[in-house]
Amino acid sequence: MTLFGFLSTYPPTRCGLATFTAALASAIATDDRDRCIVVRVDDGVPADVAVSSERLRVVDRMLQPGSPAGREAAAEALADCDVVIVQHEYGIYGGADGDEIVDLLQRLRVPRVVVMHTVLPTPTAHQRSVTEQIIENSEIVVAMTSTAADLLAEQYGVPDERLRLIPHGVDEWTTHIDVVQSERPVLLTWGLLGPGKGIEWVIRALAAMKDLDPQPVYRVLGQTHPKVLLESGEQYRRSLWALADDLGVSASVEIEARYQQPDELAREVAGADIVMLPYDSHDQATSGVLVEAVAAGRPVIATRFPHATELLADGGGALVAHRSPGEIAAAVRMLLADPAHVLADVELARALGSVTSWGGVAERYRDLAIELAMVGGARP
Repeated sequence: MTLFGFLSTYPPTRCGLATFTAALASAIATDDRDRCIVVRVDDGVPADVAVSSERLRVVDRMLQPGSPAGREAAAEALADCDVVIVQHEYGIYGGADGDEIVDLLQRLRVPRVVVMHTVLPTPTAHQRSVTEQIIENSEIVVAMTSTAADLLAEQYGVPDERLRLIPHGVDEWTTHIDVVQSERPVLLTWGLLGPGKGIEWVIRALAAMKDLDPQPVYRVLGQTHPKVLLESGEQYRRSLWALADDLGVSASVEIEARYQQPDELAREVAGADIVMLPYDSHDQATSGVLVEAVAAGRPVIATRFPHATELLADGGGALVAHRSPGEIAAAVRMLLADPAHVLADVELARALGSVTSWGGVAERYRDLAIELAMVGGARP
């Protein structure tokens, strides 16, 4: 039996790292060979108590940013693990650029695997220093895309023997879902809402497609990100409604602020004609929504962030410039005009191995644990 430790945000916190960790730990803990312990990182957003199970235990005490005693307690809670998997984002851990994670990594005396959810191509001097120290204080560094792996090797000097490419996992989407097809083409975006999601660019694109008959409807599903809600309330969501009104497309925009249960979301995705990922970021290394859309067999229109450029290279949708309503509108027209061809491209992308189930991803991390056990111990 292998005892896996995890350091990350975790449900009921709702963010990408929390969802990722819950899915991976649950996939590992389904096997009778293995158990998991999770030290939950407090991201400053009030949340309920996490739920533990026999094979997946969440430590009661959360890791508080700014607390050396908390970092020591986290290291103690993980001390008996065979391997610790750390999810890394710059905004999760305390200190400038989250540099408190370095101290915690140094306190751990078991093999450390760091999963890099963001790899910056043009970091500040301090961001580079933090990343280099994370690399120095880990046995294995995991990238989830080839682009991120190349950056880690070429710009941050991670040696081949310590670098692994393990893709983002996806749920096993239900393939036979009763869906009531809309009379209008459905464009769909889901996930936590906040500035940077680029929803406004799709709304602007709708204004350039008023000649289409029938008119596309744009459905946006998701609560406002908890941190955004604390800082600015529902200002972003209200701005989207105001923009739709100003452009005369409010009848074509549906924004639902309710969290979707997995079966509800699967039904929504199955009924969509196109999934929209108009993110503002040029540096987004991974997108769970992107891999889920491809896994579900839906064509995607995405801005040219690294994960989209890589995953859609063999078809499956269209890439557009950032903040370009004109290119978004042109891409929608193109995909709606020849849906059979687009869906064939999606199947090609899936067949080429672009999508991996959480069960398959869990096996890759099990292999890592076995490899590290053979080497033995953390690097000094």
